[in-house]
Amino acid sequence: MKNLQITAYTQHFIRQQVMPGDICIDATMGNGNDTVLLSRLAGENGRVLAFDIQKQALEHTEERLKKDDCPENYQLFLDSHENMAAYAEAETVSCITFNLGYLPGGDHSVATRADSSKRAVESGLTLLKKGGLMTICIYSGGDTGFQERDAMLPFIRQLDPHKYLVIQSEYVNRPNNPPIPVLIIKLQ
Repeated sequence: MKNLQITAYTQHFIRQQVMPGDICIDATMGNGNDTVLLSRLAGENGRVLAFDIQKQALEHTEERLKKDDCPENYQLFLDSHENMAAYAEAETVSCITFNLGYLPGGDHSVATRADSSKRAVESGLTLLKKGGLMTICIYSGGDTGFQERDAMLPFIRQLDPHKYLVIQSEYVNRPNNPPIPVLIIKLQ
């Protein structure tokens, strides 16, 4: 791997997962990096739903999708990721991606929170189809990052091992609370 960033790591698995025609969700659109990737991978016959609570994120993502000439297979929602089940049906989604924390370059006081992120992951698990993939990049630090990490890790560890395969990686030799990449595969 040339790029050792957490997002590049999870995008490696997203590229293996998403096929043309798939339904995908970017639960935390941010600056649109994952939305662009999902749009390209799902193709013209696919569908991408992207969520963020910040208008700035939606505007940046929309500009990026147009600039990168992505297929018009996406819908951008100024809404919390915990409401994604209102926009997709159960067991229809191939891939859901989360980058927890705050908008890079944005207001650090506006960030994902433990309670809503946990509800969003729970909701997302019901939307994933069998064999579907959820990626979660957990960033600790900041005003709420440690609380979110400390709520999310015990939650994902208790998921039914007959229904989900949960893989948690870690940067063991990086200082300053490095991010934690998590992959969840729905088995049934």
